[in-house]
Amino acid sequence: MKVSLMITCLCDSFFPEVGESFVRVLRRAGAEVSFSPDQVCCGQPAFNAGYHDEARRVARTFLKAFQEAEYVVSPSGSCAEMVRENFLRLFNRYPAELEQAKALSKKTYEFTEFLVKVAGVRSIGGRFDRKITYHPSCHMTRLMGVKDEPIQLLQSIEGLTLLELPRAYDCCGFGGTFSVKMPDISEAIVTEKAENVLQSGADMLVGADMGCLMNIKGRLEKMGHAMPVMHMAQVFDQAQGGL
Repeated sequence: MKVSLMITCLCDSFFPEVGESFVRVLRRAGAEVSFSPDQVCCGQPAFNAGYHDEARRVARTFLKAFQEAEYVVSPSGSCAEMVRENFLRLFNRYPAELEQAKALSKKTYEFTEFLVKVAGVRSIGGRFDRKITYHPSCHMTRLMGVKDEPIQLLQSIEGLTLLELPRAYDCCGFGGTFSVKMPDISEAIVTEKAENVLQSGADMLVGADMGCLMNIKGRLEKMGHAMPVMHMAQVFDQAQGGL
């Protein structure tokens, strides 16, 4: 399997350690991982804000960067969903580029989805002695339909205790530019989410999208709680022995 890493803006700029874990786990699963230096933002912030012409310009560069990829895998369900679904909307009146978008859509996967559905991973193996709770991000679960795969993989790790997150499927309030444009509403939503994380009894929060995790971690810290927060790839990597 040849995998091209779609790193996402947040991971590239703020959480490179997630990308490193992501690559190690994929390689252990038998994938040959490459990185296209020509990749840019997928255009989601502009698209969600209604600036479709601007998003389309960015998406054209993205299409070229991954044109030759066998599989495109992302550590963010939100970004993967943008490429898999919304590129088709962006280019629906541009026949040549629409065909490229359709081809890219068929080979684009969220991380845990790829591990289970393509790489055939049923067990992560290893050990991770923590009590965690899992936040399912909105785009990944509601729009991509990736719900069971993260749970299945987490439960396969020895020593890991997965505790239920109250009102797990509630939004964390991030929503990209939503948290900037509607800060009061966003703060109210993420405060409720942080309180539910604490109520779960876990000593660590885990998720599959750094946008959500960054937002929740920030609110937890503002509330005086230094709970560790980790991306799924980091948990898998540490369970398997890390470096």
